[in-house]
Amino acid sequence: MQVNKIRFRYYAAAAGVLLSVASINANAQSDNQAWVTDELSTYVRSGPTDGYRIIGTLNAGEQVEVLETSGNYTRVRNSDGNAVWVLSDELQETPSAVEQLPALEAQVEELTAELEGINESWEQRVSSMTETLEVRERRIAELEASNQELDSQAEQSRQQVRGLQARLETQEEDLLMRYFMYGGGVAGAGLLVGLIVPHLPRRRKKRDRWF
Repeated sequence: MQVNKIRFRYYAAAAGVLLSVASINANAQSDNQAWVTDELSTYVRSGPTDGYRIIGTLNAGEQVEVLETSGNYTRVRNSDGNAVWVLSDELQETPSAVEQLPALEAQVEELTAELEGINESWEQRVSSMTETLEVRERRIAELEASNQELDSQAEQSRQQVRGLQARLETQEEDLLMRYFMYGGGVAGAGLLVGLIVPHLPRRRKKRDRWF
């Protein structure tokens, strides 16, 4: 998400440079202006044909005002206010590199500064995200260690429960055996008494005499 925002701002800044250049070109065309090509100095004549004498030169990239066109020549007014004729092929409708360079340099400086700010902001965010990730990783490691310890304790508890259950089952068996032995002893004693009692001599009762 943050990367997309940074890319958008970068593209917006680059588009701003292109729009600035396009704006310069559009203003140049609407104001009936022209620029000498970026070649070396161009000769100018006093009339619209090669037969007219050369009366001076125009500097490469110089901005001029277009007055009229005749054949292969265009009559322009230079920065000194002089009206001269120059070959139409040596003029262009867009600002020359010399004219555009200061504006482009300013735009590049602005874009560079903005990109540096974006880079610094991005580095800070990456650093913050890295710290957050490290904290989360440590927390995950702590939770995993705690979980392993709890598993170990749970296993020990299960073993203790199994041991107690085994002891309880053994005690129940011992108690049941004792009950059986006690019941058997009581039954044997009763049987023995039942066998002995009938054979004991009976005591005769004395008769009372009345005289």
